[in-house]
Amino acid sequence: MLKKLILLVLSVSVAFGLNFQTASKEELLSVKGIGKAKAEAIMKYRKTHKIKSADDLLNVKGIGKNIVSNAKNGVTKNKKKMKNKAKGMKNKAKNKKDLNKNSKQVKKAKNKKNDAMKKAKNKKNKAKNKKNKAKNKLKNKSKNFKM
Repeated sequence: MLKKLILLVLSVSVAFGLNFQTASKEELLSVKGIGKAKAEAIMKYRKTHKIKSADDLLNVKGIGKNIVSNAKNGVTKNKKKMKNKAKGMKNKAKNKKDLNKNSKQVKKAKNKKNDAMKKAKNKKNKAKNKKNKAKNKLKNKSKNFKM
């Protein structure tokens, strides 16, 4: 129900002229020819410039006459495509969370492995030191014995 309401609001706002100065990312994405990167470019541009009309979008890198024409005439993307894109973005966000969770587990595992390797190295060094001490002790005894 909420999705239908959002799509209705998007359709109405585009059909009656979109205010690019205040439009949300979703509203910008609803215009045919504007994808994620261009929507972000518009949002970045409007932080430092005022967008009074769709023609001002020509100053944004990557926005051409066709997109401005689509914006003026209220040409929107296919609703089904938009739903799928929204679904994809949602899944991507979920996957990113899962990835972050997995990366934390991987880091923990790596830290455990590194700790185990350090312990093994320390143990090896202690044994080596012990062996060297024994050798030196023997050398010292043999020197003392020869004198």
